[in-house]
Amino acid sequence: MNGARNRRASEQAGPATEPALPGELSGAPMLERMIRVDHAGEYGARRIYEGQLAVLGRSDKAAILQHMAEQERVHLATFERLVVERRVRPSLLQPVWHVAGFALGAGTALLGERAAMACTVAVEEVIDEHYARQARQLGPEESELRETIDRFRAEELEHRDIGLENEAEQAPGYRVLSAAIKGGSRVAIWLAERF
Repeated sequence: MNGARNRRASEQAGPATEPALPGELSGAPMLERMIRVDHAGEYGARRIYEGQLAVLGRSDKAAILQHMAEQERVHLATFERLVVERRVRPSLLQPVWHVAGFALGAGTALLGERAAMACTVAVEEVIDEHYARQARQLGPEESELRETIDRFRAEELEHRDIGLENEAEQAPGYRVLSAAIKGGSRVAIWLAERF
């Protein structure tokens, strides 16, 4: 159970602001990119759960999926508000996230409940890294945004833990499935930040 043993390892983000690396954005462009990618990511997460619920909505996992989906709806509503308030252009790839998110959710659910939970674990582990990095980049002037990101990160880690508790690691081909979903999630983050 590698996931269970390493659960808390990535949860320790330091309070210090992480300096930008050469070539990285800072200031307003960095904030726009953060809000754009987080909005796109939370939209994609909502669609993943909609896909899973379309397949597993009458299963014994429905209540768990509904709980996680409701939290994602709150996350998305927050970033929809921030996109408007801060006048950030949403991702141009929104139609891709619409289709890809649902397809990933429904596709993994069709492979079984454990595969759906494996999807949750893989996505949430990538989001944990992503949100932790963002929180480290934000200075004291963005304490409210950092608190929002930290709160959402904690809920995403809760989702990961729920997936692990529901036998995600026992899904057939777990390592391959997890690696593929993590790779796709990292590519989606990179694209959503830029487009």
